[in-house]
Amino acid sequence: MRVWSKALVGGVAIALAVSGCAGSSGDSPSTSSQAPSGPREITVWLMNGSAPKGLLDSLNKEFESTHKDVKVKYEEQQWNGIQDKLTTALASNDAPDLIEIGNTQAPKFASEGVLEDVTADADSFNGANWLPSLKDSGSWDGKQYAVPFYAANREVLYRKDLFEKAGITTPPKSRQEWLDAITKLKAANASDPEFQALYLPGQNWYTLASFIWDEGGDIAKKDGTKFTASLSTPEAKAGLEFYKQLVDASGTKAPKDADEQTPEQAGIYAQGHVAMMIALPWEVATAAKSDPSIKDKTSAFPIPSKTAGKTAPVFQGGSDLAIPANSKDKDLAKDYLKLITSDKYQAEFAKAGMIPGTSKDVSALEADPVNAAMAAASKNGHALPATPGWATVEAGQNPLKDMLTAYLTGAKQIDAATKDADDALNKAFSGS
Repeated sequence: MRVWSKALVGGVAIALAVSGCAGSSGDSPSTSSQAPSGPREITVWLMNGSAPKGLLDSLNKEFESTHKDVKVKYEEQQWNGIQDKLTTALASNDAPDLIEIGNTQAPKFASEGVLEDVTADADSFNGANWLPSLKDSGSWDGKQYAVPFYAANREVLYRKDLFEKAGITTPPKSRQEWLDAITKLKAANASDPEFQALYLPGQNWYTLASFIWDEGGDIAKKDGTKFTASLSTPEAKAGLEFYKQLVDASGTKAPKDADEQTPEQAGIYAQGHVAMMIALPWEVATAAKSDPSIKDKTSAFPIPSKTAGKTAPVFQGGSDLAIPANSKDKDLAKDYLKLITSDKYQAEFAKAGMIPGTSKDVSALEADPVNAAMAAASKNGHALPATPGWATVEAGQNPLKDMLTAYLTGAKQIDAATKDADDALNKAFSGS
C-alpha cells in the first residue's frame, strides 16, 4: 500500500516532481526500429487515481504507434485488497507485464523473487534522476527490482486570513517561529472557544517521523537486509518530545488516540476554526467540498526544521513500477518503462500536480503555492524502513501510533513507550 496515509491507500492521486534524463536526450524514447512485431499485447496495471486519463491515453497511443501490432491492455486497479491480488497474480503463469506497487509493498515482493531484476536497465529509465526515497524502496540486497513512479509529502496548510489577523507576515522558517506563530494565533482568536491554531491528532506518525529525522534519529537502523528499531535512541525521543510540545502548545482538540483520518482532518479544517493542519496538498480540495472559499484562503509552507532556515525531513510516500518475473513480454514492459519515465511524460505528471519519481524539475509545481511548498520539502525526502516486515506494521496495530497515544495521554513515560514500540517493530521485522 502507499503509506502516505490510509486515505491514499484508498486511492487518492498525489505527487511531486523532479526532471532530467540519464544519458539521453530530453525527448521520449523511440524503439520502433527494434520493437518486435506483433500481434502482441502488454498488460499494464496502474492504481486508481495514479495518473490522469488523458495522460495515459496519450502515453498508450504513442507506445502502440512505435510498436507494430502491439496493443496496450490497461487495467486500473483499486488499492483496497491490492496486496492479496498482487500476491496471487505474481505467483501465477498469467502475470501482468508492468505493475504499480506501493513503496511499502516493494520490499516484500522484491525479497520474494517475484519481480524482475532491472539493475542493469536503470540508466534506460532515467536512473540518474530517481527520487532517492523511492529508489531505496525498490531495492533489495543490492539489486533494483522497482523503478520510482511518483511521490508526495506532507506540508503545513494554513489560513492566510488568520495569519494576517494575527500579524504574521511570513510563514515560519524554524520550529521556534512555528511555536511563536501558534502563540500569536491563539491570542488573536481568544474569543473563539472552538479555535485551534494547529489541528494535530495524537497518532499522526508520519509527522512524528519528520521530527525524529530532524533530530538525527530514525525509526530503524539497517544492517544489510536486517532492520532494528531505534525509537529508544536519544534522537528519536527528542522528536517524540517535540511532537508533545506541539500538541500541548497548539490548542488542538484532535483525539490523542486517532489519526488524521478519524475524523477526516480536512473536514475539521473546513469548519473555519483551524488555522493550520499538517497535510497532503490535495486535502485543500477535500476541505473545499464543504467550504469552496477555503481554497483561496489557503497557502502552505514546509514543515520547519529545528535549524532556522531549513525544512524538516519529510516522509515521501509513493508508488513504484515493476516488471513481474513471470511476465511473458518483458521486452515490451521495459520499453513501456522507458516511455513512462522519460522527460516528456515526467513533465506531464508534474503538470498534473504530481511528483514524478524520475525527474528533478519542479517548475511545473512552483506556480501553485501549495504544491510549491511540497516541492521545496521534497528535496529532503526520506523513506520508511525498506523491509518486507513493514507491510505488517501498516496492516496491523501500528506500534508508532500506540507509542504516541501512550506518551501523549500519560499512560506511559517516554522510556517505556519507546521501548515497547521498538519491541513490537522488531517482532514485525523478524516476521514472528
